Amino acid sequence: MYSARVSLPGSREIAHLQLSDGEAHSGSAPVVVEEPLEIRLGDRPIAVTMRTPGNDIELAMGFLFTENIIEDPGVVVTAAHCDENQNVVEVRTEPGAKGVNPPPQRNFYATSSCGLCGKASIDQIVTRITDVAQDATRVRASVLQTLPAELREAQPLFQATGSLHAAALFRPDGKLLCVREDVGRHNAVDKLVGWAALEDQFLLRGAVLLLSGRCSFEIVQKAAAAGIPIVAAISGTSSLAASFAEEAGQTLIAFLRGREMKVYTAPERIQVD
Repeated sequence: MYSARVSLPGSREIAHLQLSDGEAHSGSAPVVVEEPLEIRLGDRPIAVTMRTPGNDIELAMGFLFTENIIEDPGVVVTAAHCDENQNVVEVRTEPGAKGVNPPPQRNFYATSSCGLCGKASIDQIVTRITDVAQDATRVRASVLQTLPAELREAQPLFQATGSLHAAALFRPDGKLLCVREDVGRHNAVDKLVGWAALEDQFLLRGAVLLLSGRCSFEIVQKAAAAGIPIVAAISGTSSLAASFAEEAGQTLIAFLRGREMKVYTAPERIQVD
């Protein structure tokens, strides 16, 4: 019964049997694509992550930066898909460039639900943190309340499949800068960070990061590495994420729904109006 055809980019139409009120009907519907992406630094394999194809260069760049493998995107000479395999991205840096830190062994494997799986030890989770505590960004609560609707309008793949996460960057005045979707919430964030690197917008001081789902530790860690002072989630958060955000000086918001939200850390950045 299984068959598939190409549909909206990032999805495939798959045949299914629809059961409803005791009746069966054949049909097809778009399903989000999930495929492995291997990230290489030069000729060396660094990581494999399960992702939704699209914006792969951004994903590779963001991953290498937020994992402290490349400290400065400016040392990157080329970043491109491998000619032989479109599920491989090769990133090459200037020979002998400073701030390039290949891991001692290939120990990164990330599923679409976890950005930390396969790390050799818990000590390797805490990578370089850009100090955001001194970031004086302020945002009105009334502006934050409008962001989830803006995000939903910019999620064509989610509207087609209902099966993936999104992350978006906003200015404090509510202007949408960029949205990325992926089966992995950490991948969506890495794609945003990679987009900023390619647009020469590093670091992302003064930005608001909005997540379509929950916020976990690896998300606030990646946001801190990129200098993002405010992280908001439509769903909940975890205790470790809140502890990390407090230590980094980030503002962490969860359950941003309608006119309500929970501000867990650095509430001084939120202006009540």
